[in-house]
Amino acid sequence: MTGVPPTSSPIVRRRELGALLKALRTEKGWTAEQVAERLLVSPSKISRLENGHRGASARDVRDLCNLYGVDDDERQRLQTLAREGRQRASWQTLGLPYSTYVGLEDAAISINDFGLGFIPGLLQTADYARAIVEAAVPKWVPEVVDQRVEGRMTRQQLLVRDNAPHFEAVVDESVLHRVVGSPAIMQAQLERLLELSELHNVTLRVIPYGAGALPAGNNKFIILSFAQPHVSDVVFIEGLTDDLYLDDPRHVEVYNTTFRTLAQLAADPDATRRIITSVIPTYHNQRD
Repeated sequence: MTGVPPTSSPIVRRRELGALLKALRTEKGWTAEQVAERLLVSPSKISRLENGHRGASARDVRDLCNLYGVDDDERQRLQTLAREGRQRASWQTLGLPYSTYVGLEDAAISINDFGLGFIPGLLQTADYARAIVEAAVPKWVPEVVDQRVEGRMTRQQLLVRDNAPHFEAVVDESVLHRVVGSPAIMQAQLERLLELSELHNVTLRVIPYGAGALPAGNNKFIILSFAQPHVSDVVFIEGLTDDLYLDDPRHVEVYNTTFRTLAQLAADPDATRRIITSVIPTYHNQRD
């Protein structure tokens, strides 16, 4: 995949800027503590800037460029990234608590999603999504449920936009049989899976029961890759209280290897569609 998404996510711009700033510091052979001492700021500030956890001001970039002896062209590039990193993206108006993930997802050129418990969010119908959100602990008030469902439906637009990312999902066969909401909701959900699996940029694989033990230690993880060469792949693991973002290349490679192994255990896309098609009548019969 080489296409760049039509939107510039401020989350990814901050990560790109941070990677470039870290490279400049490393070229000088300085530690974050040494840079912080020279600029009279805290080491944690330098760390947050380099990790993309903090938006850089024009003054931040100016001071760092002066310190590192950056030329005018590179200085302008860094200032542009800093400015774009402070912009407000359209998805931020949704007020979702996982805005960091949405910002990464919005800019990804490929998304690999593995899950044991339920259909991936980007493939869910609104009714299925609502049943999942309503089952969460703690329980949400109706306004929050509506917000989460709306956010999930809005995010799905990235699968059909120009330069859409490649989305590959590997799910366990059990998600096809677990009744979420009602048989009617499940029938509509599986029919939706068949529809989306025909998109050129969507690959769906089901791991059949006969595949045996699975190699994954987590029951849910997502790997996001980006077009920008300075932005590393990110593994997202959603937790009950805190979310985890892994970008250490050693950790990412473990998850990439695990995902490839899971994909090999799964049925191919055509066989997956046949499995889904075979399950749909069971829900139709339950509705009668």
